[in-house]
This record gives sequence, C-alpha cells and structure tokens, in this order.
Amino acid sequence: MLLRVLWSGRWAVAACSLCLAGHVRAQQGVQTDAPDPNSPLAPLPDIGVAWPDLSAEPATTGPATAATDVVAERRYGWRVDGIDGVGSPLLKQRFDEFSTLNAGDGDPANAAQLDRRAREDAELLATLLRAEGYYDVAVTTRVEAGAKPLVVLEATPGGLYRFAGVTLDGVAAAGDKSASLTDAFGVKAGDPVNADTIVAGQARLATAVGAEGFPFARVGDPAIVVDRAARTATLDLSVAPGGERRFGDIVALPGNRVFGPDHVAEIARFDRGDPFDQRRLDDLRRALIQTGLVSAVALTPVEGKEPGTVDIGVKLDRAPPRTVAGELGYGTGEGARAELSWTHRNLFPPEGGLTLRSVLGTQEQLGSVVYRRNNFEARDRVLTFQVAAAHQSRNAYDAKTFSLSGTLERQTNIFFQKTWTWSIGAELIASDERDVILATGDPRRRTFFIGALPTSLIYDGSDDLLNPTTGFRIGGRISPEASLQGSVFGYARTQLDASVYRTVMPGVVLAGRTRLGTIAGSPRDAVAPSRRFYAGGGASVRGYGFQSIGPRDPNNDPIGGRSLTEFSIEARVKAFGNFGVVPFLDAGNIYTAALPRFTDFRYGAGLGVRYYSNFGPIRIDVGTPLNPQRGDSKIAVYVSLGQAF
Repeated sequence: MLLRVLWSGRWAVAACSLCLAGHVRAQQGVQTDAPDPNSPLAPLPDIGVAWPDLSAEPATTGPATAATDVVAERRYGWRVDGIDGVGSPLLKQRFDEFSTLNAGDGDPANAAQLDRRAREDAELLATLLRAEGYYDVAVTTRVEAGAKPLVVLEATPGGLYRFAGVTLDGVAAAGDKSASLTDAFGVKAGDPVNADTIVAGQARLATAVGAEGFPFARVGDPAIVVDRAARTATLDLSVAPGGERRFGDIVALPGNRVFGPDHVAEIARFDRGDPFDQRRLDDLRRALIQTGLVSAVALTPVEGKEPGTVDIGVKLDRAPPRTVAGELGYGTGEGARAELSWTHRNLFPPEGGLTLRSVLGTQEQLGSVVYRRNNFEARDRVLTFQVAAAHQSRNAYDAKTFSLSGTLERQTNIFFQKTWTWSIGAELIASDERDVILATGDPRRRTFFIGALPTSLIYDGSDDLLNPTTGFRIGGRISPEASLQGSVFGYARTQLDASVYRTVMPGVVLAGRTRLGTIAGSPRDAVAPSRRFYAGGGASVRGYGFQSIGPRDPNNDPIGGRSLTEFSIEARVKAFGNFGVVPFLDAGNIYTAALPRFTDFRYGAGLGVRYYSNFGPIRIDVGTPLNPQRGDSKIAVYVSLGQAF
C-alpha cells in the first residue's frame, strides 16, 4: 500500500491511495498510469478570466485591463459536483477538512490563487475517490464568473472497482484457527477496493493473531493488482502465524527500574500455562501505568525456556512517586473543611506507600498516618493500616478519638471499574465523647473503648463510577462491635444502600437512591454517640444541616438513633455545553427502634448545578427543607466532586 502525502501552502493530507504504484502491479493487458513522454500537455483549466498580455501597455484610463482582473482580489464561493451518493460518509468530511478552497472560504483571492486552490483540491478529490475504489476518476475545474466568482469542481468518478479475489497467503499455518483469522480480516471477493476497509481489516487481523495465541505472528502489507479492463482487483496479504504459545515466565529486561517480575505477575491477569493472548498484555500495560509509579512500559514476548512457551520481558521506567494533594469543601451544618496530604507511593517497595494526612475544619480536625499496599497478592487488592487522631465537634456530640485500623479490600477505580468489590477489616477505637443526658439536658462525658470488624460487599452494575447514566448499584455493610463503657456489651451496625440510573431521553438521566440502617443488640443510649445513625446533609437528605434530622435532646440538638431510612430522586439534565442542572427531592428520618420505619419523613428539595469536567462532575446543590424542625435553616448549600449518589 502506498502512503501518499500531499502538501500545499494551506493544507496537508495523508491518504492511503490504492493506485497503480508500490504494491499495485500492472499485468499484461492492464492499463497503467505511466505518462507518455510524447503526449501533449493537458490544457490549463479555464478560470473564468483571460490570461494577461504582458506585452500590452497598461491603460491609464477606462475599463480595467485583464491584468487588473488577474490581480484583483474578490470573495468567492465553491462547490463540488458529481459525488452525491458516491463513496463513504468520510469522503466529504475529509475533503472539507483538507480543502484549500474551504480553508480560504470567506477571504478575498485573485485569479492565480483560485487557480492554484482549484488544482490542489482537484488532486485531493481524485486521491480520495481512488482510495475508495474509483480508479477511473476524472476531476475538472472551472470558475463561473460573476460579482462573486464560483469555483466548481466537477467529478466523474467512473465505475467502482471490486475485488475479484482475496488471498491470505500463509494463514493455513494457523491450523484450526485459520478460519477465525480470515473472518477477522473481513475483506472478501466482491467487496469494493476501499483503502479504509483494507487498513481496518489489516489491523483486525494483527489483533486477532495475537488474541488467538500467536505472539510472534507477522502480518505483511497488502499487494493489490488492478485490472482496468475488468474494473476488478485482486488482493494478496501474507500472514506468518509463527506458532501458538502458552505463557511462560515474566522476566526482567535490562533497564527495568520499578517492579520486579514477581510483582508484575501479581498484577497480571494470566498465569503460567495459560494460552497466550495479546489482550492480556495490553491489559497488564494499562494496569502498570495506572499504579502511578510507571512512566513507560515495555512488554516484549521472547522465546520461552520451555518448548511451546513465551516469556514476557518487562522493562519499566519510573514515574515520580511523591504526591501532594489538597481538597477544599463546604456544607451547611458541616462548615468549611480543608484537607492536605503528602504521599510516597513506593516508600516500601513494591507499591507500599506512606501517606501523612491532615484535616482542618470548623467542625473537624484530623491527623493520620496511613500505610497502603496496592495490588497486594492480586490486582486491585489493597491492604491498609492506619493510625489516626481526630476531633469532631458536632451539634449531636463532641468526640476526641484515637483509632488503629486495618483493612483488606478489593477496590474499584475509574480505570478498571469492578462489578463486585468487598472489604474486611478490624478497628480498635478509644473515644472521649460528650453529649447530654436526654431526660435533663445536662452535659455528660463518657469514654468508650470499641472493637469492630467492619465488612462490606458491593455490586456495581452502572456504566460509570462518577457519573452513571444506566444500571444500578447495591451494597451492604455490617460491623459487629464490642464496646467497653463501664461493662462490655455488643451490637451490630448494618446498612443497605441501593441506587438506580436510567436515561429517559438524550441528556436526561433519572436517578434514585435508598438507604436503610439498623443497630441491633444494645439500646441507643449505650451506643457511643459517634457510632449512631444520623441523617441530613449533602450525602443524605439535602436541604437540612449535617446530621440535623431525627430525635433531639432538650437543647434541640440531634441525638442520633438506632435505625435509618432515606430516599432520594433527581433528574440530571445536560443544559448546555459541560453544564447541567439537577432538580432533586430527598426524604428520610432517624428512629429510636432497631428496625427502620417508613413514616414521619423529613422532606428536602432543591436544585443543583453540575460542571462535567474531564475528571468527573463538580457538584453544587442548594436545597430547602419542606417540613423543617425547629431551628432548621431555610437554605442549605453543598459543594463536592461527583454526583450525590
């Protein structure tokens, strides 16, 4: 195949031209494009004005001379005739993109400039038509005179050439997989001689041989033989499969600087002995880049140490391992919040990272040290240990907490969204908490020592992690806990979340959410205030302050409860450009009984604005309580990244 590159002053186009050159061979009785040196030159195109007589004296008065017409600049129009119903939809798109007439449309031009642009566009149009199988194409140009000259390209495509035969030479060496490889190429006798189709088929074939287990396969360039008399062509493409292989070992290549072969094998989604599949290597390459520790990846199949195997040579270049991140947020009832963190993602190789994190807010302060081991023994499995000291000042309670925790989880992310995720963990918590005695409203202070075993399982059937438009999600969390406060007692905190998303028309998504929670095994007053259920806020019932919904003490402060019910529905409407609006209605309440109820809801409604950035939607929601309790604000504002649910 010949790659023809055309350059001019105002455009450049690269077109795969299946013409009689390079791989297109002339046979006996087949007309070629070689010029006859004895043939006369083709006449110059008529551009609508006479060529100037340079021997004539210029006129000093009277009408403008031909020379003046040639250099005079006027705005022009242009059109192309003869291509309606011819070629693929890309034909006109490509012509418009690279046309010099189109590029200069609206700007004045003189006759010489129009001549040059018309010639260039005629050659461009002919090249594009030949690439689509119209080898007998002829394009003429003319300029229709007038106050605004009109440049016309008249195309006569001729007949469409089709393949009389297609041969994949060597594909039979693939054995029982030769049929699937032939199908992957897709070009067959009777198809138009179209450059795009051939290039796409060649790419599909190259992908298929790798997916079918041939790591050393070679796919050659197509050779086209055109018979102008019959208006047909034959195509011959060489394929050398090179023999099937199974995965062998992962080995380090010289210059590998990040992970060793053992850790790469943990990330890979193939095992030794599995049939070779190039798609698995492509997946591994993306996963290695996604760690954030690798700037460049080379995965090279090499002959295995054992017959019938292929080893994978790995060479990884380092990316900067340190990250400094910041976050600002505000919510009615939560106040302002600023978070700053420093992370070294590979302080304890491989992928053992250390994070120092701090939060400063009007109602929350936190400092923590986090060890995080990504891809622990398997892809997307994360081991985390954390030491944290926090102070939370809420209307419901004031808590100073020290905690030790560890978690093993299978995570999802925007690069590899998982259908199933899970986590198991353990927590040890010492918390000094202040609330009030419900009967009198008098303040009290208690210290709780809590041990918990939180576990979660989540199914995600949505189409996007940050901005879903279809599907649903459902997840459950359970945390058996033992608490020491005077005496030891136990209880279990359980929560169920579900959400559904449906596109009802282009640009409009309906989303709904429900949340149910229960604490079974202990009375509310025995459970630490920081471990109870609360409702209200940007991730709960909007329109209300953070944790403000539910039963209250004599000071009109929330006291939390043992069960929770919440519902939300919203319409996500793309308004214009990257902006959208989201009307919403939320409902929910907190109950003192262990089982959630479906009565006495607090309702909140409002309107949100979304800016859909390339890393996810930025959310601003403004809500109001429809049936507020005493002391509730009339307006609540929430700002965050991502949809509300």
